[in-house]
Amino acid sequence: MVYDRALLLHGSKRNEILTLAEVQQYGIDSFADPHYIRLYGMTPSEWYARGIRILGRTAVECTRDPLGDRIGRDVASVAILLPAHTTFTVIDPFAGSCNTLYWILRHVPRSTGIAFELDRQVYDLTKHNIRGLDRTISLTHGDYELLMQDPHIQADRAIIAFVAPPWGTALDETVGLDLRRTTPPITDIIQGIGRKYSGHEILFATQVYEKVNPASLEELQAMLDWSELRVYDLNAAGRNHGILLGTRGWNP
Repeated sequence: MVYDRALLLHGSKRNEILTLAEVQQYGIDSFADPHYIRLYGMTPSEWYARGIRILGRTAVECTRDPLGDRIGRDVASVAILLPAHTTFTVIDPFAGSCNTLYWILRHVPRSTGIAFELDRQVYDLTKHNIRGLDRTISLTHGDYELLMQDPHIQADRAIIAFVAPPWGTALDETVGLDLRRTTPPITDIIQGIGRKYSGHEILFATQVYEKVNPASLEELQAMLDWSELRVYDLNAAGRNHGILLGTRGWNP
C-alpha cells in the first residue's frame, strides 16, 4: 500500500487515526522524508510520543512547521509596527490542527488565540493535541459564524485574523486561486470580521496559492487599508503557497 495523498485524503485512511509508522510512511512515499509532517515544533516521533494524534486527511491538509513558521514570522513583522506593548487576539476561524495559529502565537508577543473547528472528529483530536502546548489557544467546536455572533474582544486589543477556508473548486491551476469561490468566500470573511471588529486595529493574514486570480485579488485588496502579497519557496516553482497580509483600521 502506497501512503500518498489519494489514500489519506480520499481513501480508506481518510478518517482513521494514523499510527506513527503510517505518518512516517506517508512522508517517505510522498516526499522521501519520514519527518515530513512536523507539527508544533516537533518531528513525528516527538509529537507522537507526547500523545498527539492526527487523521489521515489532517496529515495532507495541515500546515506543516516550515510553512507555519514562515507565516508566523511574516505576520509578526507587520504586527510589531503597532505601538509597543500592544496585546493581540489571534483568530483562526478554520482551525484544523491549529498549527498555523500556534506558529503565529510563537512569533507574536503578548498574543492569545481563539479558534473554531466545525468537524467534530478533527475538533476532538485537536482539542486534545493542543492541551499540552506552550501557547494559549481557546478552541470552540462550531462554524466560524459563531465568531460573528459571540466572542467579545477587549477594545484595547489588536486583532490578527488568519483566514484559510477550504479552497474546494476555487483553485484553477491555469487562472489561479479565486478568493471569491472558497467555502465560504474569503472576501465575505474579510468583510464580516471587518464589520464585527470595526473598532479594532486588524491585521489579516490570508493563505493563498502562488497564482491568484487577478480580479479576485484586486477585489480583496480594495477592502483593505494596506496589503502585501508574499509567496514562499518551500515547494517546486508554481506549486507554492503564500500569504496576503492586509490591514483594516490602521496602516503600517
